[in-house]
Amino acid sequence: MKNLLKKATFTAIGLTFAASASADINVAYFLEWATPNQIAKVEKTYDEALGEKVNWVNFASGVAMTEAMLSGDIDISFSQGMAPFVNAINANAPLKAVGIAVVYGAGGDCVVSNASGITKDNASELEGQSVAVPLNTMSDFEFRMTMVNLGVDVSKITVVDQEPADAAVSLTDGQVAMACGFGENSLSKMKEVGKPIFTLAEKTAAGIESYDIVSVSEKFAEENPEALKTFMEVTSQANADFAKDQSKISVIASDAGMSVDKTKKQMAGFSFPSAEVQVNEYLSKDGKVATLLPFMGKMFATAAAPAKADYSAVIDASFLGATPAVAATLESLAERVMSLEAKVKTLETK
Repeated sequence: MKNLLKKATFTAIGLTFAASASADINVAYFLEWATPNQIAKVEKTYDEALGEKVNWVNFASGVAMTEAMLSGDIDISFSQGMAPFVNAINANAPLKAVGIAVVYGAGGDCVVSNASGITKDNASELEGQSVAVPLNTMSDFEFRMTMVNLGVDVSKITVVDQEPADAAVSLTDGQVAMACGFGENSLSKMKEVGKPIFTLAEKTAAGIESYDIVSVSEKFAEENPEALKTFMEVTSQANADFAKDQSKISVIASDAGMSVDKTKKQMAGFSFPSAEVQVNEYLSKDGKVATLLPFMGKMFATAAAPAKADYSAVIDASFLGATPAVAATLESLAERVMSLEAKVKTLETK
């Protein structure tokens, strides 16, 4: 894989890096969030393909990733949630969504305490109680969507803004009736004292599907387009390799800070769409990202950061190197027409 990537990428961008030495690339990621590209991270495949050092910095939330990108400390955020991204866009942050990192239904949960006696059947009893949620994250989105589906008035809940690890402690200590979060270690701790208020099937039926994006600062994308393309190519190859062979799952587990068993459990609820699927199903004009951004933009809008009338400018699939399905079909048809024309000319000369 490494040699193949080196041949493909160095041919395209070799002159760029030969002309002048580039600064390191800084990438944000999450611990307790297992993805196949962590194998390429650990084995330095990214560094080899890019011809420079890639620094990986772990963050506790997508909100912190946004702040780091805006400060210039981070170039690429891998697996940033759509909620923190749309909040940043509402606030006029110069960021772009350039890929889908992971699609999941079981990556996060809202876990209600056993001691509270609350289930989905009497969820209205959460009103008047305290709930721990990492605000402006995909867990926040799941919390809001869950409460809407259960007919619970969120304005009557005391929402405590806590990262998943802290939320797990609050639930364990009985300080909150429910905690929402992500990361298998944090969720496992929550589930020692409670149960998810929705099963995966119930979340799916309620339309609560989640996916994280690869986001970048506009500055980095404009100044380093070939490097960004290479980063996405390495990621796609890592996903494809893992789909065929999971023998290196222990590498992912170690890098994610989890046991192999927890990593397998978490990844069983994950999917990693190919570049083609990302382009055609998620990042296209009428794709899932384009559809969800306005909905989430309105959900999280504030007076200081109102929803946008149009979010299309912040979606850029050009770095994925995949051909949209329509264009591919047209190209195929054009080739067939040319082939038929060639055959007709051959017959005419006979």
